[in-house]
Amino acid sequence: MIHAVGLISLADIGESVKEAFFMFWATLWALVLGFALSGAVQAFVSKEDMQRTMGDHGAPAVTRATGFGMMSSSCSYAATAMSKSLFQKGADFVTAMVFMFASTNLVIELGVVLLILMGWQFAAAEFVGGPIMILLLVIVGAYAFNRHQVEQARRRLQEGQTAGKAAAAGRDHEHDAMVGLSEARHHELDQTPWREKLTSKGAWADAATYSMADIKMLRKELLIGYGVAGFLAVLVPMDVWNNLFIPGHGLLTTIENVVIGPLIACISFVCSVGNVPMAAALWHGGISFGGVISFVFADLIALPLLLIYRKYYGTKLALRLFLTFWLVMSVAGLAVEGLFGIAGAIPTDRPHDVVAAGFEWNYTTVLNIVFLGVLGLLYWLARNRARLGGGDGYALDPVCGMQVRTVDAPATRHEGERSYWFCSDACADRFDRSLGSRPG
Repeated sequence: MIHAVGLISLADIGESVKEAFFMFWATLWALVLGFALSGAVQAFVSKEDMQRTMGDHGAPAVTRATGFGMMSSSCSYAATAMSKSLFQKGADFVTAMVFMFASTNLVIELGVVLLILMGWQFAAAEFVGGPIMILLLVIVGAYAFNRHQVEQARRRLQEGQTAGKAAAAGRDHEHDAMVGLSEARHHELDQTPWREKLTSKGAWADAATYSMADIKMLRKELLIGYGVAGFLAVLVPMDVWNNLFIPGHGLLTTIENVVIGPLIACISFVCSVGNVPMAAALWHGGISFGGVISFVFADLIALPLLLIYRKYYGTKLALRLFLTFWLVMSVAGLAVEGLFGIAGAIPTDRPHDVVAAGFEWNYTTVLNIVFLGVLGLLYWLARNRARLGGGDGYALDPVCGMQVRTVDAPATRHEGERSYWFCSDACADRFDRSLGSRPG
């Protein structure tokens, strides 16, 4: 079929795969570093503190939500589930969305991968544009999210949680006792002094398990992101990009690009760190600086996430979320391009190759070797955490592999004598469907 179409040869496919691999190789050490730091923060920072300090969308609460988001998992799906949980337990809706924005757009692994793959200007733009986007979200969100719809969404979530607990209690009489023990254990851990936490082998094993679980959960996103970016960089002719991004028309080009960037993200199905290599391919293809930034910011409107918003909050509020997010992401990209243009910091170099497609003995190779060793250590800690004293009050989502605290898992299921905890309702639904498809 390839030969019949006459557009793609086996050599082109090989070059695309090669390009994708060396994009991954160029950023490998940064990914391991980011996941390691994220795992440590998730293990050591109390989620109860988050819930207590996000009750409105005033400046202090928004600042705290931004800080907590920056310290959490960079996975868009995990961020969506966590923001839903915070809102469900009393956090202000806009502030919960701020947490979600910060956790996917202001995290260290995203900045480091942008720095390596695209340059310092793009990494700086993330941390300049992120606060702009959050400020816009707070301003626009106060008007865009109808109070009645928000309260209706909160009741929808709380009623669903109550029904789920009631059903679980009906199936498993020991469930309440298990939850009580988990709550007590996590309260004890939250009160542990920092010095004791940081010297605990079990705590570091829990942190390593978070890291490995995040890698497992995002492996598909990363594979798709790097793979698609490799094919885009090699196979898409320049005139296709020119027709899409209408270069050479000044402000009109910039506005068109910042509007279309999030739409590309919406239909790409790629989010989290996986959209950075795609952003590099788009920059290589001719999209404007602001367009790249709006695309990177738009990981939260990938189509699968829009369907999750609809399930959580209802169709009307999900539609408002999409339109509001699209607006603030586009305007933030436009603002970043304007600020960097005034400062003379917009890069003009669009290299023919996104990365050097070959092995070289340089700092990247050395760092990759070192961090492959770090990855091995994380794996060993995660595999041996029970022996090291970790694992109390934690479970692994059987669908995606993410680590969750049993006391505040977004969803649970009890089948016979076994209990399962999930990072999101989406994973719980997939688990239910898999049970339904099994032979009786």
